[in-house]
Amino acid sequence: MDPEILRSSFAVVERRAEFAVKYFYSHLFRHNPQLRALFPADLARDMERQRDRLFAALTFVMDRLEDPDLPRYLRSLGRDHRKYLTRPGHYAAVGESLIAAFAVVAGSAWNAETEKAWTAAYGVIAQCMLEGAGEARHHGEPLWWDAEVVSRTRHGDGLAVLTLRPRQRLTYSPGQYVSVCVPHLPRVWRPYSLANAPRADRTVDLHVSRVEGGTLSTALVRRTRVGDVLRLGPPGGGLTLRTPADRPLTLIAAGTGWAPVKALLEQLEPAHEARLFLVARDIAHLYDRPAVERLRAALPRLAVTYITPAPGRPKVQATERLLTALGNRAGWTRHDVYVAGPPDLVEETGDALSALGTPAERVFHDPLPPTGESRPRPVGAAQWLLDLPPPAWHNPAGRALGP
Repeated sequence: MDPEILRSSFAVVERRAEFAVKYFYSHLFRHNPQLRALFPADLARDMERQRDRLFAALTFVMDRLEDPDLPRYLRSLGRDHRKYLTRPGHYAAVGESLIAAFAVVAGSAWNAETEKAWTAAYGVIAQCMLEGAGEARHHGEPLWWDAEVVSRTRHGDGLAVLTLRPRQRLTYSPGQYVSVCVPHLPRVWRPYSLANAPRADRTVDLHVSRVEGGTLSTALVRRTRVGDVLRLGPPGGGLTLRTPADRPLTLIAAGTGWAPVKALLEQLEPAHEARLFLVARDIAHLYDRPAVERLRAALPRLAVTYITPAPGRPKVQATERLLTALGNRAGWTRHDVYVAGPPDLVEETGDALSALGTPAERVFHDPLPPTGESRPRPVGAAQWLLDLPPPAWHNPAGRALGP
C-alpha cells in the first residue's frame, strides 16, 4: 500500500463525500441487486448517516495505515460483519463499487497509479476481514447471541436499563460494547456499552437513551418488554482496564457514558485509589445514583464528584464545571484517565488533561467519530450529553461494509 497516494486521493474524495456514497450504493445495487436485502429498508432516506459511517471508517483506516495493530483491528471488523450475513463474494462486490465511486468523484486526481494503490489496499483490508470471520467460524462463535430481556427499568420517558440473559455465554471485558438488534428491525444494529463486569448468572445490562427519531433506541426504550429476545453482536471496543493496582486512576463519565465506566468500577479491587466524575445535563439525569453509592461503599478509596449545571443555567455549564473541577485536583501526572461521553466533551477533557500534565498515552477512550456541523451521534460509550442530536450513528469500530 502507498500511504501517500491513498491519503491524498482520499482527501479529494472526502470533499464530495455525499455524492461518493450515493454513487457507491447505486453502483453496488445495480451490479449486485441481491445485496440490497442485506441493508435497511430506509437506506435511501438515511444517506447522511451512511455517508458518515462509511467515511468515518475510511478515515480511521487512513489514519492508521502504518499502525502495526491495523490488521488486528480489521480482523475484528470481519468477525463483527458476520452478523450482517456477509459472504466472501460480498467483499469483492463492495470493493469494485467503492473504487468505481472514488474514480468518478476524484476526477482528474484519479489515475492508473491511484487505482492500483486503492485496489491493493482494499485487497489487504478484505483479506484481513475474511481472516477474522474465518477465525470466528473456526472457534464456533455464533453470528449473534440471542438474549432474553429479564428486567426492564424506565427512567423517565427517555432512558431505560435493560437486563439481558444471553442463551450462549458471551465473553467480554468490562468497558466493551455490543451491537444490538431487535427482531422486528432485523437489519438495524446499534452499539451499546455493557454496563457491568461479567456475572455468574451471565446477565448483562444495557443503558439505552432514546434519540428523537431514532428507530432502534425508541424501540428499546418504549417497546421492549420482559421476555423479548434481542440479538447481540460480538463484543468490541478498547475502553478496558489496563491500570495496575498500585497506580491511581480517574474515570470521567457523561450521560450514558456511565455504562462502561460502571463496568470498569465493578472490576476494581477495594484497595485501588480512584476518583469518579459523573456528569449529567441536570440532576434528574443522574439516574443511577444508588449504584454509584453502592460502588462507593465497596471501594473505600473511591472519591465521587457529581457535576450538573446550576438550576436554570445552560446545559453547557456542566462541561465548564467539569473542566474547573479537574483543574482543582492534583496528581494528574500519576493518574490513568478513562473518559466516556460525547465526542466534544471527550476532546475538551483530553485538552484539559494534557494541560494538567497527564501523558496522552494514559488517557483512554474509544475512538471518536468525526464532529462537525451535522453533530453525528456517537455510540457505545458515548451518548450526547448537552443536546439531543439527529439520529446519525457512527461505529467506533469503523464498520464500512455492513448496513
